[in-house]
Amino acid sequence: MFVDEVKVFARAGHGGKGCVAFHREAYRPKGGPSGGNGGHGGDIILEASHDLNNLINQFYQPRLIAESGEAGMGKGMDGHAGKDMIIKVPCGTLVWRLPSPAAPAPETDDEEEADAPTAVPIATAGRPIIRSGGVRAVELDLTQEPDEEVPLHAPSKGELVCDLTQNGQRFTLCKGGRGGLGNRNFATSVRQAPRFAQPGEPGTEGNFLFELRLVADVGIVGYPNAGKSTLLAAISKARPKIAPYPFTTLTPQIGIVEYPDFRRLTLCDVPGLIAGAHQNVGLGHKFLRHIARCQALVILLDMAGTDNRAPWDDYKSLIEELELYDPALLEKPRLVVANKMDEAPAEANLKNFKRKIRKVPLLPISAAFDEGLPAFRKSIREMVEDAEAEAKARRA
Repeated sequence: MFVDEVKVFARAGHGGKGCVAFHREAYRPKGGPSGGNGGHGGDIILEASHDLNNLINQFYQPRLIAESGEAGMGKGMDGHAGKDMIIKVPCGTLVWRLPSPAAPAPETDDEEEADAPTAVPIATAGRPIIRSGGVRAVELDLTQEPDEEVPLHAPSKGELVCDLTQNGQRFTLCKGGRGGLGNRNFATSVRQAPRFAQPGEPGTEGNFLFELRLVADVGIVGYPNAGKSTLLAAISKARPKIAPYPFTTLTPQIGIVEYPDFRRLTLCDVPGLIAGAHQNVGLGHKFLRHIARCQALVILLDMAGTDNRAPWDDYKSLIEELELYDPALLEKPRLVVANKMDEAPAEANLKNFKRKIRKVPLLPISAAFDEGLPAFRKSIREMVEDAEAEAKARRA
């Protein structure tokens, strides 16, 4: 099972509470305060790993709860800190913070609503105050400006928290709570026997959406039954399912193309797109997002018109879907490939394509019979190297 999107609930560990204790032993019946501090709560840390290729682990474990810190003890003994929870995710994982569900408004009568004054937002940020007995209060800062309104164009997925693309990259998703101080920390010359301590702070928590966007050098885009899986199997050791009917490929497939000088390129075979994919028709968004990170694109066309579609209409439709989904996709270098040139109608369709679609270079191949594949390998390598050189020049 391939899982590329999953919702999880994450909560860091709570801090342990401080201890209220006094030193008692032989010949010291009235020793001073000796309450230990509570341990800090464990963090939830995400780590990108190239050994994983989907989010199936989080699919079966949607609740991530780290260990809480232990409470402090007598004789000045501090509690153990909670163990951090390290969650490994595949490279290319984006994490979105989902908005919290709004609480329902209380029902009131119309007369009461008319007389009620208009609520004024007040900033609740302030500094905590420790009261006697361990009770915590908050001093409000009324001079602070209220939070800005959320823009109307904010994405429905929420706030982007992190984007993990490099192997070994880490991000602290939720921070563990600080442990409370024991009563020994509040002893002074005036207050020599404090009988209160701090409670531990709660760990941060939230609902998140993990979204995987595969990291590949080249993305293969085309209509169903265009021969994308056949091409991937012909130039790499990937073995996707191949059958003579549309929508054979239901999940993105990854293949590695190796060259004699030990250069390797990663190809991503995206399931077939249909008209309206930019509006998520046929799970278009689920498939299109996997080519967003590709450095180059391959537009694969069925030049034989196996499914009674004109290749030039397929090309126009694919370009339109890519532009409507993300205009930045058309800025990537792309190679238009005419597949199934071994079939009879392909030659005539190729001539008509060049007449209807001008200034678009075509590379004719037949993936089923390994025709034109050396030129295809050379072309995609040149595209990727040019894209890498351009990216390096922009960073310089």
